[in-house]
Amino acid sequence: MQIFFQNENKNTGELFHQIEQACEGLIYISETDAPFLAFAGPTVDAVTVESILQQTEMASDVTIEERDFGEFFGRLTTIRDWYGEAEKERAKKFLKLQKLLEENLHELKVFRIGRIQLDIFVVGIDKDGYLMGVTTKAVET
Repeated sequence: MQIFFQNENKNTGELFHQIEQACEGLIYISETDAPFLAFAGPTVDAVTVESILQQTEMASDVTIEERDFGEFFGRLTTIRDWYGEAEKERAKKFLKLQKLLEENLHELKVFRIGRIQLDIFVVGIDKDGYLMGVTTKAVET
């Protein structure tokens, strides 16, 4: 599954496809497990709370928290002593996704929207000025 916001740029197709492939099989583990999905949006001047709220069509009074991109992926890419092969492979896949985003998007940010049931957006701007990234969900009580 993929998410497209309004994006009139036909040149983002290849990068979107690469992000979509990098997301295959990746799950964000919280009190519920949710897949990572690629998305693409319109041009933006900057990655801001306002631009994310506009793209997600969420109310302006929703709880939204900005997180550091590196810290977000740090939790997902760190290989722990007790990891088995499956966990190590998952961490490597997250590292591949992180590098793909870092190499192709600038102004990378993470937004957590909501309370308890969260929508998480990892977003940046591609070389042509289009909003792009990944999204997932989490439940935290």
